[in-house]
Amino acid sequence: MPKTTLGKLPRDAIRMLELPRIAPEILEGFRNLVDLTGTLSDACDELGIVAVIPGYILPPVNTGKRIVGPALTVRNVAHTAQIHKAANDKTSGQGETEAHNLAEPGDVLVIEGVMGCSNMGGQSATIAKRQGFIGAIVDATVRDPEQYRGMDWPVWCKGFTPITGKWRTQTVEINGTVQICGIQVKPGDIACADEAGVAFIPHEKAAQVLEAARRIDAGDNKRKADIDAGIGIGDILKTKYK
Repeated sequence: MPKTTLGKLPRDAIRMLELPRIAPEILEGFRNLVDLTGTLSDACDELGIVAVIPGYILPPVNTGKRIVGPALTVRNVAHTAQIHKAANDKTSGQGETEAHNLAEPGDVLVIEGVMGCSNMGGQSATIAKRQGFIGAIVDATVRDPEQYRGMDWPVWCKGFTPITGKWRTQTVEINGTVQICGIQVKPGDIACADEAGVAFIPHEKAAQVLEAARRIDAGDNKRKADIDAGIGIGDILKTKYK
């Protein structure tokens, strides 16, 4: 059944209804990496791709989580309306429900947002999870961190705030190119995140990055096995693992 919009945003603000989809076996290859973002960081260094954001810049709300999935993007800007008038008039500028409406199981919600107010709250996250999003990455502040933990739904963000974004942010684009902590992210790029950080792999380079990452991951695993087996330091140093 063809996807439709909800009318929350002008139709031309929703750049695409369907994400470019990557082969399931490639996504599964990324999920099977032992050291997800560390290995991807090394692979991207080799390939000259700027893709990785460290966890101290974009930390996880829930510890011990990792996600891999296509990025479905949202771009928020500061609302031009006077805050208290907008609150009295109930004129919310937020439109991430258009993204929820387009989500497919396994997608990752990626938001370029506005600092200081909420770009996502607990109720929005509940809908997002119900619609199939496996987690969210937000370059800004969010509300209700305890609800994400209670939902066991992983989120990466810059921090928390009790201040609503309804009257302070305006969603201007869905499934366009966003900037997340200086990294350009296009809809359909592979969003990978764990406790160490976040990586956005361009979808057109996914197979190339996965090939390099698998080689690096295998070398790291062999080196760890040799260390655990008691192989001498000299022999370890002489061995080319990757």
